[in-house]
Amino acid sequence: MAMPLAVAALVGVALGRWAPPGLVEFWFLSLLLLVSRGEWRAAALAVVIGLAASQVLLARGAVLPDGLLRADLALEGRVESVEKEGRLSRLLVRVGSCQPLDPTRLSCDALRRVRLSYFEAPEIEAGESWAMTVRLRPPAGFANPGSFDYGAWLWREGIQATGYVRREPAAVRLATAPVSLRQQGFDYLGATALSQQAQRWLAALTLGAGERLILDDWDLLNASGTTHLVVISGLHVGLVATFTLLVARVLARLVMPSRWRMAVWPWWLAGVAAIGYAWLAGLQPPAMRAMIMTLIGLWVASGRHAPGPWQAWWLALGLVVLIDPLSAWRPGLWLSFLAVGLLILIWQGRSRPRGLAGWSWGLVRTQLLLAPLMAAAVLLAFARLAPAAPLVNLVAVPLVSTVLVPLGLLGWLFAPVPYLGLACWWLFEHATRLLVSLLELAVQYLPLWWPLPEQVGPLALMLGLMALLWALPGLVGPLRLGATLLLGLAMLGLAPPTLDAGILRVRVQDVGQGQLIELRSANYRLLYDTGPSFASGFAPLSALWPAGQYFDEVMVSHGDLDHAGGVAVLAEQHVVGRVLAPSGESLGVPAEPCLRGQAWRRDGIGYRVLWPPEEAEHLSDNDRSCVLEVTAGDDRLLITGDVGHEIERLFLLDVERPVTLLVAGHHGSHGSSGPQLVQRLSPRHVIYSAARHSAFGHPHDEVVRRFRRVGSCQWNTALDGAVTFWLGHGDHASPQGTRAMPWRRGGVEGGCHAVESRH
Repeated sequence: MAMPLAVAALVGVALGRWAPPGLVEFWFLSLLLLVSRGEWRAAALAVVIGLAASQVLLARGAVLPDGLLRADLALEGRVESVEKEGRLSRLLVRVGSCQPLDPTRLSCDALRRVRLSYFEAPEIEAGESWAMTVRLRPPAGFANPGSFDYGAWLWREGIQATGYVRREPAAVRLATAPVSLRQQGFDYLGATALSQQAQRWLAALTLGAGERLILDDWDLLNASGTTHLVVISGLHVGLVATFTLLVARVLARLVMPSRWRMAVWPWWLAGVAAIGYAWLAGLQPPAMRAMIMTLIGLWVASGRHAPGPWQAWWLALGLVVLIDPLSAWRPGLWLSFLAVGLLILIWQGRSRPRGLAGWSWGLVRTQLLLAPLMAAAVLLAFARLAPAAPLVNLVAVPLVSTVLVPLGLLGWLFAPVPYLGLACWWLFEHATRLLVSLLELAVQYLPLWWPLPEQVGPLALMLGLMALLWALPGLVGPLRLGATLLLGLAMLGLAPPTLDAGILRVRVQDVGQGQLIELRSANYRLLYDTGPSFASGFAPLSALWPAGQYFDEVMVSHGDLDHAGGVAVLAEQHVVGRVLAPSGESLGVPAEPCLRGQAWRRDGIGYRVLWPPEEAEHLSDNDRSCVLEVTAGDDRLLITGDVGHEIERLFLLDVERPVTLLVAGHHGSHGSSGPQLVQRLSPRHVIYSAARHSAFGHPHDEVVRRFRRVGSCQWNTALDGAVTFWLGHGDHASPQGTRAMPWRRGGVEGGCHAVESRH
């Protein structure tokens, strides 16, 4: 029943997410039919499907309704975690109760977890209960090709709303944090003479406190492919269980020398130790997953009515998904089970290694076989590749598993003994420095690589095939070597896709309430605007590309933060050939003025500045915006910045027709995209760079109607995510949105009207 259990749990998760009409009724009828026919196993599997689906449906139903946007809500809950970023604190809160202050509003009592920003918050500790007034929005994130999907992360973490804490009325502490052994451990650790680095790594490796690692630590771990070593995983929980089992079996041999092999209690004690350690680490999803896998692994190793390795694998997968259905969306789940599955495949049927040489070769062989499959999985999950990982893990895994973790745990075990526990941690500190130095050296020579989104799939497929070639039993050596060589040559020859001369890729990125447009041809790259910068200091531009990109030119339409907020990040992380901006704008970087009449050609594509004129100081910041026209073959792009109706009429006659794509002025506000511009240009496509759930309500209803009346297809980054257009083909290929909108085609009056306006 192990495999059917896992499949049933996964089917339930999929049905809960998909939620077809009549799902609940069909499930009840199927269950009644199975029970009436006495098919109890099938009925049990139907119950598993129902349990998994119901949990996903409940999670979906708990998402904050749109009707509570910008409403003041009275929320009470327990703080699960606190992250401080300067004057801003980020709270993860388990909701106890939630009610809108306005009794006529919808209820919010279905909320379970929310993520809050609290500016200049008082001292808040995890575990405390607070009452606060908040404003929330449904969970959402930017959707850009190859970048982090914040909305998906919120979903799999079970967070149903994000928002901020209101200053008035002030938040009130309802209860202090209860006595926690874990928190006492943190306090004790903070009082030691260990360095800050050693304290961070000790807390992460032994208590599962990954949040205590700073950004530099995570960057180093990601770049070296060793992140799995500091997350409480099967490695840590397994080490605790194995150590406990060995000690208990030695004790059993002393107590009952003739029957010690038959003693059951050492195995139970090892299981209790695994559960206790996972609980001490906070029983977060990775720790819970590791605990379940370790308990089933102990059962298999005990040999007492135990399942086989593959039965155990399916059983663990089914239990993990059934207990935490949202884990099906966590990459860590599939990374763990892929790794364990490959270990079973490469060790099943092989004899246990003997001696130091045997175990050393076994470790090297295991790491080399795991490396390509794990690289493929990481590529698919995170779109990055750490070239140093295979070599680094050969040293880092044994160092962490046989030195760091044992020393850290022994330090906790001997903490009551004067000097002995601190001596273990002193050794831990020096071993940590050695590990960090090794990782820094490896990353220096083999830095993290971010392939283009188009390369991720083929690379992952070839790496996975390479892993299977060497893991599958029965294949002859020449076949393995020859196929590996061919796959290696194919990977080396996997060049990034190039654009033909005269073809322009236009990508309007999803940056919320702001604008950032990337124009790219065969040998030229222009950025129009740099997106916003938020009060927390985060600029969406920093999440779009890895550092070190080159932009031939950057045109900043004007100095407002929603258009120029990313300039500082751009200058810090990337290389820019030339910056263009209206005269008088202070951007913090050297810039040349963009002036009406400027024109240039690159890769057979023409660029022309239509506004502003030389004498524009009397105009407002918005009306001084740089207006850019780009011509690629028979296609034409027009970007008007934030200019208003009056300015649009001044350059309208200079625009060549027809216009294939228009980026709506001022995010689709009522003051731009005037009737004269819309009627004269009648663009084939219009895109609004706007934010989901924005208080500004872009695009305005009247602007939407204007474009609809002239037959324009309308796109909105708030709904579609980043939208990519290819100009210069001449075949009018359909644009591509990052978010799939199944209701876009076949809608009312045509197949491309998919724009919302809260007006």
